[in-house]
Amino acid sequence: MYSKENRNLLYFNSSDKPSVLVGEMCNAGWDVKLANNVDGAASIIDKYTPHVAIAQFDGLNDSLASPVENLFRNIDRVEWVALLPKSCINKSHVKQIIGESFYDFHTLPPAPERLLATLGHAHGMASIKWGDAAIDLELPIGEDEMVGASPQMLELFRNLRKVAGVDAPVLITGESGTGKELAALALHERSSRRNMPFVAVNCGSLPSGLIQSELFGHEKGAFTGASQRKIGRIESAAGGTIFLDEIGDLPLELQVNLLRFLQEKTIERVGGTSQIKVDVRVLAATHVDLEVAVAEGRFREDLYYRLNVLKIKTPALRERQGDVEVLAKYFFDKFAHEKRRNVKGFSPSALRIMNQYAWPGNVRELISRVRRAMVMCERRLITPEDLDLDRRDGKRLVTTLEAARNAAEIEAIRNALKKNNGNMSIAAQALKVSRMTLYRLVQKYELDFKQDSISDLI
Repeated sequence: MYSKENRNLLYFNSSDKPSVLVGEMCNAGWDVKLANNVDGAASIIDKYTPHVAIAQFDGLNDSLASPVENLFRNIDRVEWVALLPKSCINKSHVKQIIGESFYDFHTLPPAPERLLATLGHAHGMASIKWGDAAIDLELPIGEDEMVGASPQMLELFRNLRKVAGVDAPVLITGESGTGKELAALALHERSSRRNMPFVAVNCGSLPSGLIQSELFGHEKGAFTGASQRKIGRIESAAGGTIFLDEIGDLPLELQVNLLRFLQEKTIERVGGTSQIKVDVRVLAATHVDLEVAVAEGRFREDLYYRLNVLKIKTPALRERQGDVEVLAKYFFDKFAHEKRRNVKGFSPSALRIMNQYAWPGNVRELISRVRRAMVMCERRLITPEDLDLDRRDGKRLVTTLEAARNAAEIEAIRNALKKNNGNMSIAAQALKVSRMTLYRLVQKYELDFKQDSISDLI
């Protein structure tokens, strides 16, 4: 998350020539501090602690003066971005300095929009590394993978803060690998129950015959093999939080038991006769559309509304504007102890194709690919081949414009029909198309629309 307090930017310009870029950066919200020598730059860094700095070299020769090199190499907690003549890019000494000490570089004259995007990414990366603008969720050590500076993630962080302090149930939705359990843990750690247990249960991984015993516990002799009393997951979370992951996979016959617990705050162990009162906050998560499951009779409607008091959605990685590069570099640093010694970072082609890739496995997939590439890469910079994202594998790349347009039309049709209770005429008016056009679109996308039911659309 970007820091609102520290938007200072050092602009170190060795030629002392005024630059039109300063105005562009000020308009973008940066507080620009100018320096034309090493002492001035060091003084600004000491006084204002900027996380991002630009170094511009108009008349750069084959090498940099030692004091300038030391400025880049010896000052921590600054992400440097170089601006230099195109003629210098192939000089070995310059390439070494840029590779060792700089976050990125642009050739002169840089495109303002691209430079501002780089500065934003560098600032986000610095915030993640050094905590000045760490995610204000007080996440426990080891759960810091929930990072990002995109508008989608900033919205998620705001929503988490809003609902963390209340005891109402929360339904967390999102694709697999988007960090639903991390969101649940963030809610727990920021709540008044943070010093009590956080118990996570994956409803989809428990054997169907043992789910009731796992959730509610059992008494000694309740069934064959029950040699002693067992405390269930819900009871073991007393005073704290129970997180029911993949709640959509819970069998129908057990959904009524969970509903009763949510209504009465009591459980009954398998084989027992007494009602046990349990004070616990319930968080649930699913990657499936529970409204569709309700319409298809696979999930109880009353349980859905009990769980869906508050709702949080974790965004897919492909929706998080600008976060792929930030996350890739963050995990590269985090797992640096695993990489080959010669590997220094990502090649421009790797970053480009990572930004194009659709990431069906989301952040979980990104972590896996980055860690594997760090071990397998035999060059200085990780390539698309090291990530197993060769551009020739077209199936993996982000959808075409036509496919994206089709997906948007399908979503708009679904939303219009759902909002208007399946009324084709009103939905067509909302979409500003004729009723016949809407029928043709429904047929085109094989939505299997039924006039007396919209269950196939929602």
